[in-house]
Amino acid sequence: MDDLEKAILIMFDESGTVDSELKQKAKDYCDKIKEEQAICSVCIEKLCFSNLVQVQFWCLQTLHEVIRVRYSSMSLDERYLIRKSVFSIACFGGFDDKSTVRVLEGPAFIKNKLAQVLVTLIYFEYPLVWSSVFVDFLSQLSKGAMVIDMFCRVLNALDEELINLDYPRTPEELAVAARVKDAMRQQCVAQIVRAWYDIVSMYRNSDEELCASVLESMRRYISWIDIGLIVNDAFIPLLFELVLVGGLSEQLRGAAAGCLSAVVSKRMDPQSKLPLLQSLQMRRVFGLVAQDSDSELVSNVAALLTGYAVEVLECFKRLNSEDAKGVSMELLNEVLPSVFYVMQNCELDSTFSIVQFLSGYVATMKTLSPLRETQLLHVGQILEVIRSQIRYDPMYRKNLGILDKIGREEEDRMVEFRKDLFVLLRNVGRVAPDVTQIFIRNSLATAVGSSSNWNVEEVEAALSLFYAFGESINGEAMRTGSGLLGELVPMLLSTRFPCHSNRLVALVYLETVTRYMKFVQENTQYIHMVLAAFLDERGIHHPNVNVSRRASYLFMRVVKLLKLKLVPFIENILQSLQDTVAGFTSMDYTSKELSGSEDGSHIFEAIGLLIGMEDVPPAKQSDYLSSLLTPLCQQVEALLRNAKVLTPEEAPQKFANIQQIIVAINSLSKGFSERLVTASRPAIGLMFKQTLDVLLQVLVVFPNVEALRSKVTSFVHRMVDTLGASVFPYLPKALEQLLVDSEPKELVGLLILLNQLICKFNTLFRDILDEVFPAIAGRILNVIPVDALPSGPGSNTEENRELQELQRTLYTFLHVITTHDLSSVFLSPKSRSYLQPIMQLLLFTSCKHKDILVRKVCVQIFIRLIRDWCAMPNGEEKVPGFQSFIIENFATNCCLYSLLDNSFEFRDANTLVLFGEIVLAQKVMYEKFGNDFLVHFVSKGFPAAHCPQDLAETYCQKLQGSDIKALKSFYQSLIENLRLQQNGSLVVR
Repeated sequence: MDDLEKAILIMFDESGTVDSELKQKAKDYCDKIKEEQAICSVCIEKLCFSNLVQVQFWCLQTLHEVIRVRYSSMSLDERYLIRKSVFSIACFGGFDDKSTVRVLEGPAFIKNKLAQVLVTLIYFEYPLVWSSVFVDFLSQLSKGAMVIDMFCRVLNALDEELINLDYPRTPEELAVAARVKDAMRQQCVAQIVRAWYDIVSMYRNSDEELCASVLESMRRYISWIDIGLIVNDAFIPLLFELVLVGGLSEQLRGAAAGCLSAVVSKRMDPQSKLPLLQSLQMRRVFGLVAQDSDSELVSNVAALLTGYAVEVLECFKRLNSEDAKGVSMELLNEVLPSVFYVMQNCELDSTFSIVQFLSGYVATMKTLSPLRETQLLHVGQILEVIRSQIRYDPMYRKNLGILDKIGREEEDRMVEFRKDLFVLLRNVGRVAPDVTQIFIRNSLATAVGSSSNWNVEEVEAALSLFYAFGESINGEAMRTGSGLLGELVPMLLSTRFPCHSNRLVALVYLETVTRYMKFVQENTQYIHMVLAAFLDERGIHHPNVNVSRRASYLFMRVVKLLKLKLVPFIENILQSLQDTVAGFTSMDYTSKELSGSEDGSHIFEAIGLLIGMEDVPPAKQSDYLSSLLTPLCQQVEALLRNAKVLTPEEAPQKFANIQQIIVAINSLSKGFSERLVTASRPAIGLMFKQTLDVLLQVLVVFPNVEALRSKVTSFVHRMVDTLGASVFPYLPKALEQLLVDSEPKELVGLLILLNQLICKFNTLFRDILDEVFPAIAGRILNVIPVDALPSGPGSNTEENRELQELQRTLYTFLHVITTHDLSSVFLSPKSRSYLQPIMQLLLFTSCKHKDILVRKVCVQIFIRLIRDWCAMPNGEEKVPGFQSFIIENFATNCCLYSLLDNSFEFRDANTLVLFGEIVLAQKVMYEKFGNDFLVHFVSKGFPAAHCPQDLAETYCQKLQGSDIKALKSFYQSLIENLRLQQNGSLVVR
């Protein structure tokens, strides 16, 4: 063993006894040898004399790399040496008579690597240099199985490395592939096909594995060789015979089926394709799919039949003659029962899409009206396929029940997977509504009739079918219960499945009941059944908390829909929900579990909608509401009284309970209209005011608990909508408490609340806003910098994001104030000291903020303030100094200089809107200030921007005119000109 062999063994050592440093040295040594001029000779010699597979592999790998990289720089002698030696080794020869090692006797991975080397030579040399490679190889096949096997490996490698378009190819590789295929078609394809036939015929009884390898190679080539070489009286009968004979190995029979699949899916025009498909007499293999569904043969035959069906359907779509359509439909009707069986019982080829095929077939049915008996039978089978496909695998039952990581992934996968199948179901429902409804009824009846728990997945699938079918039914048909709906919905409502405790079954049952609620709306005799389904252990009292919460949400939707019709049942409903209501606020929650839209609070919204109707007698309504609010408020008061003795361990749980109570009251109040609580039944309004009083105490006792502050803020929002202006006496205290120690995030919430109040009450809110504005302005101006917030690397922190959000919300707040006739708030004695910093902030932002929409808001604020605070030219100044600030600062900086920056991009839609506001601002300034504005803008602003006199004069004319579109168009071209001039590349127009 020489040094190279030793180094290769060390490099490939997997025993773990060789340290990494020695391995690296061995690799470096081998890499150095690779660089030598005579490396090809070294590799060939080793291949002939070394029986170490590691050495053989390294030599073949090195030859492959060297040929690929250095071929163009090799001498003709070196190329000849490699060609002769590699081909000789591949044909069970040696380099010369002294060779002692035969590579073909080695393991498969060595032979595959040898095939890869040969293919690399073919890439560079066939057909121009080495035109006889395939013919030479064919003449060597008589040496027996080893050479035949090697020939198959070379053909497979040629397909994988060059010809097969399933792999991405470079333009150069595509050109070489075309060259190789053209030469092979012309020179040797017919001989290769003949050799395939002879080998399979000769070896089928003695070496089935070899025959399977030959057919596997052949399958790869059928797509691009002359189909007549395969589809003839010799080869097709041989292939079918191999598939059908029972004594042969599954591998060989499956390989023959693979070749037939390649024949079936060969690209051809439909006029030629249909006779070919017809001639195959495919019915002879239909029976094979009913054998063991896990076998390799059945998988291959399944792929053959589904591929055949796809091609026949394509012929039906693309051929127009009645005869051709008749033949296609006949072939399709013949194969479909087997295809339906395959879809439900076999592992399908990944390239076949069940939904795509069946959707195509259902689309053809639309042209066959009315449907014939065969088609109606097929509709039933399609529905069976859909049901079998949407069924969950029982192996996931436990995971889906507890919804662990595996269960969640499987549910997500199934939701996505079912989407297309449900579209198909709706299409089938439109083509054959009666058959679809009967199928769903029978599925439900079977599910109802089953007494064992094994059919969880069957029940879930049947319910899911009924749920999905509801999407294809229009409102009128739903209300009247057309077809079998009048039978199906009552059947659904009266059912208690043995497996109702299963989470998936319970959820889809409730979703389905909710979907068909319009039927119940018209057929009120079923309301008691709906209530039972939601209120018993099938719904809100289900043992699974996820089902119970979802049931609460869906029940709220049902109440919204049935509302008045539920008044007679209110007493019973409230009685049924007593334990749920009590349990909601005493659950062992942590604040993390309170997130999400389905937290169970919808039950309070449902109750609020029920008892908040004017049709409920006033006394009853007061009793109902009091029985809910009083205990909830008492719980809060008790928690607040004991706040001082609260331990750190107890605090999170107590805070979570308060949050739950606020959420419950908030949801409850949604059912009460402002008119009812303020006008027709003020006693109800008083109860909510008392509740608000209690909950505002939470802010006093726990001012720094962000989660509680957020929930109370949300409740104040709610009370603004519910109590209307009667909420005013409570607002100063609420707003004052919300300001205490407030962080940027909390200030955002406060500003949003103020925006709601201003938008709802307009100038009625002036006195309260006058009172709170100074404190709010002072707090925010302390937090927000007057110039830009930090940007660049490291600036994307949580703190900065919160400040950005606060800044944006502040500008919205100022905009809301000015657009609701409340700008006088800025001028009150207490707020006056904040006027200048606010103006500076607005000015900076209107000129330089990165967000164009924020700049637009600031410009709009200035426009509104100019209109509010400035009289016509020569009038008295309402706000001393404001006019000169606008003319000297806002006009020039925002309306001129900020536009000259190249970052102001006129091609952007939002920027154009901002530009429109800036032009409008100039128009308003001219209306209010007259020549004071115009003279300053033209004499001070324009010269600084190097604006030519003629353009300045044109600007004055356009501004004084009445056409704002013309002004906008001219001003844009003026700015673009001034920009070019600044760049030194303009001859001014």
